[in-house]
Amino acid sequence: MAKELTKQQALDKLQHYCAYQDRCHQEVRSKLLDLGMRGYDLEDIMASLIIDKFLDEERYARSFVRGKFRIKKWGRVKIKQELWSKHLTPYCLKKGFEEIDEEEYEATLISILNKKNKLLREKNPYERKGKLARYAIGRGFESHLVWHILNEEGIIDILKK
Repeated sequence: MAKELTKQQALDKLQHYCAYQDRCHQEVRSKLLDLGMRGYDLEDIMASLIIDKFLDEERYARSFVRGKFRIKKWGRVKIKQELWSKHLTPYCLKKGFEEIDEEEYEATLISILNKKNKLLREKNPYERKGKLARYAIGRGFESHLVWHILNEEGIIDILKK
């Protein structure tokens, strides 16, 4: 059995854990449970991390949204599902989504559709559009926006390879 940590040792570990990368409350609580912290000790450590600004769910939501959108090219739907699974409040979600510029969002969607379009071998334009739409929707982009862009003339040349 692993040796038990004192409350101060656990706090030090969690401060380092939160300083390395933004974390949500759920991740930190889970880490504390893994370290053997329970009850008042766990709650005291959580409160201390929040007071000392090691833990901030709004900041976490903002950095999560920024990273998943800009680096992984995820759409809002997929990001929102992931944040909901981490039990973030609607307020934090709203603040997080302020990080996405609408023009940049559409440009990213067009970019991933163009890249995917070049990889498809499908000749039939209707089936090709369907595959492109499924791909973008799977990446978390809203279906109405995907179809709007696919149906708008000149943005994506469906017959181009």
